[in-house]
Amino acid sequence: ILAEAKPSPARKLLMAGKSGLNLTKDEPLADFVAHYAESADWLGPFLARFGPAQVQDWARALGQPVFTGSSGRVFPRVMKGSPLLRAWLGDLRRRGLDLRTRWRWTGAPDFTFDTPEGTRTLHPAATVLALGGASWARLGSDGAWAALLAERGVPLAPFQPANMGFVVDWSPHMGQHFGAPLKNIALIAGRQHVRAEAVITSRGLEGGGIYAVSRALRDGAALHVDLFPDLAPTRLSERLMARPKGESATNTLRKLGVTGARLALVLECARPFPADSESRAKVLKKLPIPVIEPCPMDEAISTAGGIRRDAFSDDLMLNALPGVFAAGEMLDWEAPTGGYLLTACLATGLHAGQAAARFIARSRSE
Repeated sequence: ILAEAKPSPARKLLMAGKSGLNLTKDEPLADFVAHYAESADWLGPFLARFGPAQVQDWARALGQPVFTGSSGRVFPRVMKGSPLLRAWLGDLRRRGLDLRTRWRWTGAPDFTFDTPEGTRTLHPAATVLALGGASWARLGSDGAWAALLAERGVPLAPFQPANMGFVVDWSPHMGQHFGAPLKNIALIAGRQHVRAEAVITSRGLEGGGIYAVSRALRDGAALHVDLFPDLAPTRLSERLMARPKGESATNTLRKLGVTGARLALVLECARPFPADSESRAKVLKKLPIPVIEPCPMDEAISTAGGIRRDAFSDDLMLNALPGVFAAGEMLDWEAPTGGYLLTACLATGLHAGQAAARFIARSRSE
């Protein structure tokens, strides 16, 4: 039985499919696993069994060809999630899956659900929980399960947003640039120096580059933007010195190719603009952006926090609840966008399911 709280399953997967459904990243396994930071040690064995290569094979086996983009990101050829989901559910139904929608777990003794037919209680031999994190609640992952597990003695780490935008208190003149991309930049946060784009929004900054440094920003690092990532500071200073004396700062920047949203960002965040070339170069290579806080957690692509590593076994069974396994974003790990999130969810889901099957087999043989 698959109990699904929503009227249909996998709504977050379908949402991800609107941007192409980045399944995984085609790169050496060691490089891939390293993106899980402190969780790499315990996630690594799962990813070794079901990593980038296996994810691609799985999609192909469901009749969904994949392709690898220039960045190494892997997508279904159709660039959406619905065909893959239909094939996946069809395969599962042929294997005997009983999908029950609008079944919401209430966490009463055993496994009690609010259903369209009223309250129902199940007594399964084993259970796999795959209830998601705490973002995009309207799609199903509202994090309400955390209180239910805490009541049963399961240690939890507080939820935190991950892969999210950040709030900046823009002045009114930035309004005309809302929605504009910041191209040809690098983002600096702590030890990270990421060559990527960002987008100016009415609330602050979003986009792949911001998501890539979001953990460092969340943990207290300052944000800087390098507007000339291909130029060394000395070379940029020389170019600034070569400009005519008396030229306005705005014209100097425009002549150097700083226009549109990039120019607006400098005028917003570097006032007063320095007068000497060396100081100007330093500012343009490390423009400080006054971020205030992360955007709301419900809008984050993913969340950190959840079931702590010391709460479950190597088979992902909860120590406090024998026979209950957990997988995916419920567990306390985080990773950047780029296929790492979905691959780890699939890998832990596969392992939890297989471990639950072994648990049932052992129980029946005793």
